[in-house]
Amino acid sequence: MRPEPVPTLDPQGAYLRRVWQNVVYPMAERMRIAVRLPPVQPRSRLAHEATYFAAGHNKREAFQDSVFRSFFQKGEDIGQEELLVRLAEENGLYGVAMRQALQLKEFATDVQADAELAERLGVQAVPAYVVERKRMITGVRTVDELLNFVVEKNREVSFTSS
Repeated sequence: MRPEPVPTLDPQGAYLRRVWQNVVYPMAERMRIAVRLPPVQPRSRLAHEATYFAAGHNKREAFQDSVFRSFFQKGEDIGQEELLVRLAEENGLYGVAMRQALQLKEFATDVQADAELAERLGVQAVPAYVVERKRMITGVRTVDELLNFVVEKNREVSFTSS
């Protein structure tokens, strides 16, 4: 989420270009997903709040998919209220209600709680899969790897990545 005052990453910088070239593009190709390095690195807290709104209206998955496509395929700034309201409306949500929820920060405490939990768990990479708020695995995983991780018992928090 890169909250203030943490600086956002430079989309033209060597770090992002290297990660996308060496990790993201090959992974996306294996998964047959079209993505491109977005020209902006927005603050995503508002998008997380908007996702809570969508979830409350049984549209979380569809809304989240729209947000990902907007950012990773179209290069749009998902930190902008106008864009999030448009995506909400495209997914059958009432845009005025979404805008009001965002402006009143109705879900800010939920998103903050998620961020604090991630920090306590030591999340430093995405995706991160957490079970019972105790165990974690990071990196893109196969279905079998995820199933094995979920059913494991009595395991300490792990910090593994692919």
